[in-house]
Amino acid sequence: MQSISPAALRRLMRELSELEKSPPEGIRVQTSEDNILDVVGIIEGPEGTPYAGGYFKVKFRFTEEFPAAPPKCTFATKIFHPNVSSSGEICVNTLKKDWKSTYGIGHILVTVKCLLIYPNPESALDEEAGKLLLEDYQAYASRAKLITSVHATPRSKPVEFLTPSISNDQSIEAGPSSTSPSSAFIPSTQTQPTLPPPLQSSLPILVTSKPQFQTRSSSPLSTALSIPLTSSPTSNKETSNLNKERHPSPSPLSTANANIENDRTKAGAAAIEKNKMSLVSSTTSPAPKAVKRAATGGGATNAEKRKKALKRL
Repeated sequence: MQSISPAALRRLMRELSELEKSPPEGIRVQTSEDNILDVVGIIEGPEGTPYAGGYFKVKFRFTEEFPAAPPKCTFATKIFHPNVSSSGEICVNTLKKDWKSTYGIGHILVTVKCLLIYPNPESALDEEAGKLLLEDYQAYASRAKLITSVHATPRSKPVEFLTPSISNDQSIEAGPSSTSPSSAFIPSTQTQPTLPPPLQSSLPILVTSKPQFQTRSSSPLSTALSIPLTSSPTSNKETSNLNKERHPSPSPLSTANANIENDRTKAGAAAIEKNKMSLVSSTTSPAPKAVKRAATGGGATNAEKRKKALKRL
């Protein structure tokens, strides 16, 4: 007679209800109304293995040390597997040295299902299966398929597997990420007509945000471009002088260079006229002084002549 502590019993009942509501993929649990400790797990044979299409029952037997010690688990369905003995005993570290008190029924069943995918011939309880797996896998697979079809393949799927599993619920909630053809086709029809509106709405956002980025940007490139335009006084003076020179252009159809050349020729002509006027004034003004000097010079010569004449007398 199995007996566990009240705390362990409450924990077991809670886990069984969770497994019945949301079972893992390929795993179900059978319970008895007469005895809550009479628990049987059902594992669906994984696809791509010799056990595909079969349903394997695993019986649990709880001791007083549970959950500090693992429960005793055995295969109730005959199976050809290196890590399962002819009596149904399972060789897996989770039920031995790797057991933790936090583990439960669901963790054990998932571990056993992984054992069907990746058998371990090094710790084989069925020596014939382990040896055949290492030497001739095809012979091992054909033998395992034969025993699965005879002992583990029912005419109809068990009633427990008619309820959806966690993976199916998640695929239904995911919608576009579902792998079924119908669900993959539905989002394509929904997303095609809705593509243009987001693109149209994003265009004005980009246009309006672009000038704001340029005005508020503090990148080195923007500052480098703005420095010569705002902080160089020489460039401002040069531009103002050019504007002043180009503004009174007499010929609007001519180029700026032609206007500058015209101004330069006018300035040169004015300078020549000034030089001429200065030369004329310079040549005309010193004439009286020259006359006076000539007069004085002539007076000096007359006086000397008089002196010489007096000396002769």
